Amino acid sequence: MADPADPVPLLTPRDGVPGVIEDAESLGRTVEALASATGPVAVDAERASGYRYGHRAYLVQLRRAGAGTALVDPVACPDLSAVGEALADAEWVLHAATQDLPCLAEVGMRPRRLFDTELAGRLAGYPRVGLGTIVETVLGFVLEKGHAAADWSTRPLPEPWLRYAALDVEMLVELRDALESELEAAGKLGWAREEFAALVDAPPPEARPDPWRRTSGIHRLRRPRQLAVVRALWTARDTLAQELDRAPGRVLPDSAIVEAALAGPDGPAALRSLPGFATRQARRHLDVWAQAVQEARSLPPDDLPQRAAQNGGPPPARSWADRSPVAARRLTVLRAAVAAIADEHRLPSENLLAPDAVRRVAWAPPDDLGADAVAGVLREYGARPWQVDLTASAIAHGLSRQRSKDLAEG
Repeated sequence: MADPADPVPLLTPRDGVPGVIEDAESLGRTVEALASATGPVAVDAERASGYRYGHRAYLVQLRRAGAGTALVDPVACPDLSAVGEALADAEWVLHAATQDLPCLAEVGMRPRRLFDTELAGRLAGYPRVGLGTIVETVLGFVLEKGHAAADWSTRPLPEPWLRYAALDVEMLVELRDALESELEAAGKLGWAREEFAALVDAPPPEARPDPWRRTSGIHRLRRPRQLAVVRALWTARDTLAQELDRAPGRVLPDSAIVEAALAGPDGPAALRSLPGFATRQARRHLDVWAQAVQEARSLPPDDLPQRAAQNGGPPPARSWADRSPVAARRLTVLRAAVAAIADEHRLPSENLLAPDAVRRVAWAPPDDLGADAVAGVLREYGARPWQVDLTASAIAHGLSRQRSKDLAEG
């Protein structure tokens, strides 16, 4: 670990700021250079999620020994499958890989092996694992982080942004090497490799059922008719945002959707008076919003959404005390057991075992509470072998003790 008392500002890439690759000829030369280079390749992507619809990449950064740093414009060069093929045998080093893998896959880049420096930092026991923080803590360099939330769909990209983007991959391989050494010394490298392999093998995320239920502030609503208004406005906004290629929140904020559901306005004039509908962007589409509200208000009772989502899993844990006190007690026991093991190994509990797996086992435990049976259930919920090895016996013991206690208390 570096000496945190004397960090060194990293102000410019060691090879200077490269130009942006935005034509087939330049891309071809980059592919050749990457293919002939050696060792792991640092990979990063910049998106414009707060500005544009979706999560596509607007810049892809790569750095590999022997090839230097490349900044590729995936708008001008939308098919980067040749880059992926050139790096097929290399280990890809990413920070917070789950954020970038989907947008990289969209342009044809899919790793066969990877090392996630954020996840490695978590497994190594670092409490703060943002890229800038962990580079400073482990390597002793301070990265500039002033453009993380920039609109990367801007063209041309300003030079300070390009310098920031190049620095994001400047130290990734060095960070990877340092964290690998720490994990190996702590006996955790095998755990990390299982986690990295799971990231590579993970299927594309399934579409979230009822995505409108994630509207911020929806907890304020109690009646199905109000939820119908949220659903109708959310759907209208999503369609419009996709057409405009704008982030949905910039077309109409969540707060405006909730206010409309609470007020139940009748027509564009009534909508205009509500908070969130007075902005120029919202006023431009008042007829769309008014039509959505009217359609929701006209739905027959049988077509109204239920208050709780039907997702096949356990209900939200906050409702367990009322719905199933026995399950609530099991959940308390299991969370404590997992937390104790996580503390022992200097891990975040959520990295030791996914909270969803803990909830599912607590809500519907197997009839057989032996360690082998519990291990099988954990594997069904996606737990990796190292996680099962550390937690199955403790979870089985906790479930068994709690069952005996509940039976004794009648």
